[in-house]
Amino acid sequence: MTILARAPLALGLIGLSSLSFASTVDLGRDVVTATRTSHASNIAATTVFERTDIERLQVNTAEELLRRATGVNLINNGGPGKSTSLQIRGSSDKHVLVMIDGVRVGSATSGVAALQNLPVEQIERIEIVRGPRSSLYGSEALGGVVQIFTRKGGDGLTPYFSTTVGSRQHRAGTAGVSGGDDNAWFNLGISSLDTEGYDARPSREKDHDGYRELSASLSGGYRFANGLLLDANLLQVESHNDYDSGNKANADSVLRAYGARARFAPSSFWDVTLQVGRSEDKNENYKGSIFDTRYDTRRDSASWQNDLALSANQLLTVGYDWQQDSISSSVDYPEDSRYNHGLFAQYLLQAGRHEWQLGLRHDDNEAYGEHTTGSVGYGYALTDSISLTTSYGTAFRAPTFNELYYPGYGNPAIEAETSRNLEVGLRGQHRWGSWSANAFRNDIDDMIASVRVGGVSMAENVDKARITGLELEVLTQQLGWSWQANLTLQDPENRSSSADDDLLLRRVPEQIFNLDVDRRFGRIGLGASVHAEGRRWDNATNTSDLHGYNTVELRAEYWLSDAWRVQARVSNLFDNEYETAATYTQPGRAGYLTLRYQPL
Repeated sequence: MTILARAPLALGLIGLSSLSFASTVDLGRDVVTATRTSHASNIAATTVFERTDIERLQVNTAEELLRRATGVNLINNGGPGKSTSLQIRGSSDKHVLVMIDGVRVGSATSGVAALQNLPVEQIERIEIVRGPRSSLYGSEALGGVVQIFTRKGGDGLTPYFSTTVGSRQHRAGTAGVSGGDDNAWFNLGISSLDTEGYDARPSREKDHDGYRELSASLSGGYRFANGLLLDANLLQVESHNDYDSGNKANADSVLRAYGARARFAPSSFWDVTLQVGRSEDKNENYKGSIFDTRYDTRRDSASWQNDLALSANQLLTVGYDWQQDSISSSVDYPEDSRYNHGLFAQYLLQAGRHEWQLGLRHDDNEAYGEHTTGSVGYGYALTDSISLTTSYGTAFRAPTFNELYYPGYGNPAIEAETSRNLEVGLRGQHRWGSWSANAFRNDIDDMIASVRVGGVSMAENVDKARITGLELEVLTQQLGWSWQANLTLQDPENRSSSADDDLLLRRVPEQIFNLDVDRRFGRIGLGASVHAEGRRWDNATNTSDLHGYNTVELRAEYWLSDAWRVQARVSNLFDNEYETAATYTQPGRAGYLTLRYQPL
């Protein structure tokens, strides 16, 4: 895990003028989420997980990986495949924008992405940007952005394979092949997961809550002699989930994201990116074998982005985004589609020890009207090894179809939620490693909540919150071991007029700690992880609390050859009992054994 953008940060600390915008954007690289360009930001607080991290940590699900990121809290309703909410810096799961290969994903009805259905073996990299990014992406990015990049090809023809068995009849496997060179590349992969699960709510139903999924990903691209780059990608996941909601509830789901992109350079200082995409979130819910409800949502999107190198140290980005959300459901919504137009601009400047990032965006939405957001970020290299950053940004979240139109609950008159975020950071890079400290305050207004009117619940803009916090990160090599640690301290204050001053936001822990320690002894690799969270409240009135907890895991691997290795992991070593949502127990101790083939 990269807790600091080490290479870009090192360049910034020795003099920001050493970075140049004069050359055109490297068309072969994926965009960097913090800037929507291939130029990394030294100002944004970012966590990056690479494919090597996924394999080293031996995670079985995307949630197990994401919970290690600084400032991230996950709420899970009973194990693999169950409903999972991701919070960044204490904000709601609806305040996190999730993308797959640049394509927005998430349900237009609920407003959240189905993270529990993301196949970790199809992932090449995850970028997590903490703090608002509405000035670049529009709605949803109040707390941050999570972008998932699926596997890509290159470096010759390369097959890969893995199989895992474990506790609770856990069986998983993946197989694929990638290939290509500097001008052409492709990847084709399939993976599956099947687990018996466990009894997540013994007080509700005496049964095992199983989960199974089958996924496939396909991507490819080609760079022509004139510099034109064309690429496309597809990820599809089909899953079946048994969950505790009475009468042996179960659901069949499909998550699909696909898109295509063209990049070209009309001149030496101008790069153009055109992208189209679609994401689909489909769910059919059953009570036993009897059909209950169906929710199918679709997001179509297109973007036109222009990156203009004004000089050797100035980059101007201007662009246009179009999006249309559509729903088809067994529930009768009075409105089933809406469009959004967005115009955005960003200015990056690097001069001497100074760095600036300025952003402005205007959105026009068919359902809730117009909204303008902006941001300003500044970085200064205090010394050759320490830099100071500060930023301010506004953001908003559009109401979901449920909040606007769900029969008996929706309110077409509600407005978008808004926020103002202030952040100050200090970062260092030394021979012994790197570190960072970020203090932030996020004020959120017009939060949408359920209000009872005449005995009926309906959506209203009644809540507000102030979340203040401090994030600490360190990465170092000591005594032959690699140490990566992060600590998040936050005060998630509920500032609604009807709330007591001492009330805290629901299900937001005040402390989160992660530690990963690894070492390689020739063909043997050893590692351990600790994850701890403080107490949090399960309800808005702070009368039902969830106790703090910690888990420990151990892992080992043995390299049979340069390509083959055997891995073993024990999660929740001390079999601690805990809940992230009341009445939903989390998995106890479990063991896993993996055989992996991955040529270097």
